[in-house]
Amino acid sequence: MSVGMLIDLTKCIGCRGCQIACKQWNELPAEKTHNRGSYENPPKLSDKTWTYITFHEIADGSRVTWVFAKDGCRHCLEPSCASACIVGALHKRPDGAVVYNAHKCIGCRYCEMACPFGIPAFQWEKPVPYIQKCTFCEDRLDQGEEPACAKTCPTGAIEFGERNDLLQTAHARMKERPDKYVNHIYGEKEVGGTSVMYLSSVPFNKLGFPTYGPEPLPRYAHIAMNAVPPTIGVVTVLMGGVYWIIKRRDKMMSQETDGVTEPTEKEG
Repeated sequence: MSVGMLIDLTKCIGCRGCQIACKQWNELPAEKTHNRGSYENPPKLSDKTWTYITFHEIADGSRVTWVFAKDGCRHCLEPSCASACIVGALHKRPDGAVVYNAHKCIGCRYCEMACPFGIPAFQWEKPVPYIQKCTFCEDRLDQGEEPACAKTCPTGAIEFGERNDLLQTAHARMKERPDKYVNHIYGEKEVGGTSVMYLSSVPFNKLGFPTYGPEPLPRYAHIAMNAVPPTIGVVTVLMGGVYWIIKRRDKMMSQETDGVTEPTEKEG
């Protein structure tokens, strides 16, 4: 069984109950200051905030619509973050959750660069930093409970269940109310599909959602990561050569300054 979430943005009232529940359940610290961003540039997630509600004011002629969107890990069906991790600190569970093992992490940040949604966050303020991200409340899943954000949502905007069932629900809603929803389930096909999917009354690009095709991204991560070892070897050799040249030059300059020259073979 692959679980997932269906987030119906037409039902979201921006109460941020899911955001608070996430912080409380995962014991995440409060942030002294948080960049609220703007409608065009909403704030990003951080190592202390794993889910965040963004506000969007959509103007259509004389009509203005407010849309609230829950941002967080999409738990991709083929996660590029896990594919890029060279030590296996990130992996996808059989139930669909993409989780993180801090004991294996070496802080390389490859996952942060590989994620198409900019989700993994590095603990810059920590002396021993790790990557932080939503775990789909894996401890709650192990107990047969739904994630804290879905449990808390007062309007039912966040639905948790089997991914296939949620897809059927989403398609049924769009068919019943084509005037209410755009004909697009975000996450159904993007980057090979995600476990967290969205319905909306406005196009997703107006909400700052990145546009991707159905091609899974891990295959590109594999290509890039396979190039890392030989690249490191070549760079090491080149840097070694540069270092030898610099040291040799410095030695010669020092000898010229002191008026000392190296003995020739005849003088020896």
